[in-house]
Amino acid sequence: MVDFHQILFNMHIFYSLALGLWAAFAAVNARGKESLSGNYWGAVVVYALLAGITLLVGVALLLTGFELRSGRTVVYVLYMLWLAIIMPGLFSLMSGRDDRQAALAYALLTFFNFSTSLSMVQRELIGPWLVT
Repeated sequence: MVDFHQILFNMHIFYSLALGLWAAFAAVNARGKESLSGNYWGAVVVYALLAGITLLVGVALLLTGFELRSGRTVVYVLYMLWLAIIMPGLFSLMSGRDDRQAALAYALLTFFNFSTSLSMVQRELIGPWLVT
């Protein structure tokens, strides 16, 4: 289960980068028309689900007797909650806008989430998991 959590989190990192590049490309190519399509909104839903499932697997690890070597479990949970709810939250705040400014906002947010996820790896917030 520890390996599954690591795989999910790695997928999350790369997915964040892909969504950021997609939104940035859409913002650059927008010429007064819609820049984000329904395909992007579907990808945002997948992003939120991926982060949520990763969090659930992490909570399952905690409940089965594992703990982070860094000992910062609360920080892990807070970061994962942020990653799971921020993209749908931005969609809600922007009322579903799909123009160039929305694409720029999504690009900035996903690049921020990408760097946050890399920071979590460097600070050992996603592993290694130890049996207590």
